[in-house]
Amino acid sequence: MPSIHGLDLSPKEVEEWFKALPSEKMTKLHFYFHDTVTAKNPSAIQIAQANITFQSPTGFGLLRMMDNPLTVKPEPNSEIIGRAQGIYGSASFEDIGLLMTLNLVFTTGNYNGSTLSILGHNQILHEYREMPIVGGSGIFRLARGIATAKTYQADNITQNAIVEYHVVVLHY
Repeated sequence: MPSIHGLDLSPKEVEEWFKALPSEKMTKLHFYFHDTVTAKNPSAIQIAQANITFQSPTGFGLLRMMDNPLTVKPEPNSEIIGRAQGIYGSASFEDIGLLMTLNLVFTTGNYNGSTLSILGHNQILHEYREMPIVGGSGIFRLARGIATAKTYQADNITQNAIVEYHVVVLHY
């Protein structure tokens, strides 16, 4: 049987796990998200745009697919602890607001093989942006919580950015 962190993933065992739910835990995470759009090896690539995207002051309709590294420190050569994998798109005619749908996929340490799922609105020009954690897997089964993002560094010309994340998540 496939397993993650010693958890059997078969439907019968998942049902048994639900029946014996342990006490809920709270976990706090801190990391940096590196969104590299223009480089020799970009981590986010444009996959679609609307006919009006480049006439829109907010870039409405632009979609990018990402596989961004998550690091311990803001430096690009810092230790990688996972990847942010998903899609973001410009979803507002009135302000620069992104629809973010992504999985935080942890690849090292205690959370290796576990994920957290984010689905939310990201107004990137605001100092702090709060996005909901809507689920998870592995250690983070049935997760819910908040991911708070703050831009650490951004370049308007290259559109590359480093974003600091503080995550508080409840899980079993």
